[in-house]
Amino acid sequence: MKKPTATRRTFLNRLWLGIGGLALLESVALVANYLRPRPSPESAGAGDPVVIAGPVDRFEPGSVTAFVQGRFYLSRLEDGGFLALSRTCTHLSCSVPGVADEERFLCPCHASAFDRKGDVLQPPAPRAMDLFEVVIEHGIVRVDTGKRVKRTAFASGQATYPVQA
Repeated sequence: MKKPTATRRTFLNRLWLGIGGLALLESVALVANYLRPRPSPESAGAGDPVVIAGPVDRFEPGSVTAFVQGRFYLSRLEDGGFLALSRTCTHLSCSVPGVADEERFLCPCHASAFDRKGDVLQPPAPRAMDLFEVVIEHGIVRVDTGKRVKRTAFASGQATYPVQA
């Protein structure tokens, strides 16, 4: 007896079965990727959460310095204290750019405004900008972006002051 040869119909059936199986595998991979836990935005791509800002003398009193790497502003108050303000708006988490001429931060999403201490000047932001912990060791300012402090308003105890020798 002769072996039956493959017909065009058999070939097309196998082809459609293979394409359907491949589509099913891709769908399963997409769903698995969607359900996989994601790292938090604060820790994504961050090896060490501590950012070395530099020596204390680098920052003039009354100045605000942006740190893109740590996503914060380092604000040096008129009395010499330091605040590390998160760039995230407390209203809907938009990135807040600073306006140097006006000495304040304006949220482009819904027009919230904050002063250099992070206090709300103009709503709809419900509270002051979050802070990161500032540590001054041996005259070097370090900011721990892994420790976010939520607050309602500025209080003098939130600022970190250099130790006078």
